[in-house]
Amino acid sequence: MDRSLPCPFPRRRALAALGGAAALAAAPSAFAQAWPERPIRLIVNAPPGGTADIAARLVGEGLSPALGRPVVVDNKAGGSGVIGLQELLRAPADGHTFLVAVNGAMTEVPHSVKFPIDPLKDVKPVVDVTVGSLLLVGHPSLPARTLPELVDWIRRQPQGVSYASYSPGTLSHILGLQLNKAAGLAMNHVGYRGSPPAMQDLLGGTVPLMFNSVGNVLAQLKDGKLRAFAIAAPARSELVPDVPTFAEMGYPILQASTWIGLWCAPQVPAPIVQRMHAETAKLLARPELRQRMRDIGLTAASGRGPDELARSVAADFEAAGAILRSVGFKPEG
Repeated sequence: MDRSLPCPFPRRRALAALGGAAALAAAPSAFAQAWPERPIRLIVNAPPGGTADIAARLVGEGLSPALGRPVVVDNKAGGSGVIGLQELLRAPADGHTFLVAVNGAMTEVPHSVKFPIDPLKDVKPVVDVTVGSLLLVGHPSLPARTLPELVDWIRRQPQGVSYASYSPGTLSHILGLQLNKAAGLAMNHVGYRGSPPAMQDLLGGTVPLMFNSVGNVLAQLKDGKLRAFAIAAPARSELVPDVPTFAEMGYPILQASTWIGLWCAPQVPAPIVQRMHAETAKLLARPELRQRMRDIGLTAASGRGPDELARSVAADFEAAGAILRSVGFKPEG
């Protein structure tokens, strides 16, 4: 045997290994090209008829022809949104299941209930669909018509004044805490389990004030059943242009954005996430869709990408936690 010749077997093993590595590297790309292979499921962790549900159906309707597959909305409400989130994480991470949820499900709810996952690691934002802010609204029987008049009236009430939130620990609760601090007030917080029961008591005069989204109160504002005092946004909303921002009224600390977006499991292949983001962003740029959203009190988002949204989620999560800890708020069991 000629020992000067190298043995062919190591070379064959090396070539086989290289071939296998190449196949593995190409697998996500090939998988993305074949995607979607069946209908896309959009889990909504809220009941039918709410803003997240409406946004999911509008987006799903537009994405279906772009992706060449049906897009099915599946409502999984309950558990402060946790049930829908767990449903997402139980599904195969193959890009055929996404979650539609408000950002507060990841930035606020984990501080108010015992959360079974890490919202910064176990779920990934894909694209934002709608963007908005919360209004401070009140019953029309209140004697105040402007925010300065309201603050003055609250200060003069010996029995105190209550404000409602759609859930303890959420932005609807936090903004009231910030207004208390900024204006030197002592409003009492009344937490509800969802916007509908809180709105029912607000409209009935049981509780005089509430922080709620524009989409949830726009119809009542137009009908004169509620009065808006200010919006916690960096600029006035095109949906309620006559309502000043808190910053205009001297309270710049009350500024926070809410958004509804698509989320997925972090194991979903990056090319699929990128395509889902790109198709949704193109859809959101269409004037007809933006108008349809505007007609029902929603503002279409710009379609930010996963990295930018992940940074926003992390910052909002820390900010919400700091405010709630400052007042000794404890999560529910």
